Amino acid sequence: MQKTIQYIKSELGTYYPDTEIQGFVRLILESVLFLTYTDIVLQKDKTVSADELATIKELVTKLKKYEPIQYILGETEFYDLRLTVSPAVLIPRPETEELVHWIIHSEIAPAARILDVGTGSGCIALAIKNELGGADLTAVDISENALEIAKNNAARNNLDVNFIQADILSWRNYNWPQFDVVVSNPPYVRELEKEMMDDNVLRYEPKGALFVENENPLVFYRTISEFALVNLKKGGCLFFEINEYLGKEMVALVKAMGFSNIELRKDLNGRDRMLACRK
Repeated sequence: MQKTIQYIKSELGTYYPDTEIQGFVRLILESVLFLTYTDIVLQKDKTVSADELATIKELVTKLKKYEPIQYILGETEFYDLRLTVSPAVLIPRPETEELVHWIIHSEIAPAARILDVGTGSGCIALAIKNELGGADLTAVDISENALEIAKNNAARNNLDVNFIQADILSWRNYNWPQFDVVVSNPPYVRELEKEMMDDNVLRYEPKGALFVENENPLVFYRTISEFALVNLKKGGCLFFEINEYLGKEMVALVKAMGFSNIELRKDLNGRDRMLACRK
């Protein structure tokens, strides 16, 4: 197995930093050889079959094209859940786990009715449901393909979430109940920020879930906030994952709309990435 590990490292050495390659090694061996991290350390002399090596070489070839490892393997981990992912949905990020952590440790009623807008893989709604079992979770997305993946993830993790296909930009065309919490990680990357993004994101992740026009970068936040003014219960909470460069603009937006208890929170890297407020 040592030769196999060296093969992976040498093939990917000019494509990725060493720390990322170490992660690839762990994920590849876990997926192909069904080894835990401890197994990898303790079974250095394990024999890798010809078929297993061929599979590993296929994975490495895809990684050299900057295809995300999560799409290659078809799954990822998020807040203690294992989720199916494909290019139809964004790959869940650690920053989104921080948002979930904030929500589940807020003062939310045990049987709260919670709406996740733009659910994608379902990661936010499913993680909240997994932690707050008594909560009533609804998740909305415009993409039929994304909702199929989200429903699959709900079934895979034995979690009960209500999924609805709807365009939140046209929310007035639908009938909505009153919610205690609304949360969203909507598209927020401006076109001008593309040059700062990695190739694996630009080539493979769904652009409709990522990008907004430079001239109107807060379009989803403004619409979802308008939705919340009507469909949040009094005292209800609105949570957002946000563009790190638009924290002040987001605070000004929700303040101008009449929300209170506004809190802008940084992620573990010290970037403005989350906002919460109350109706």
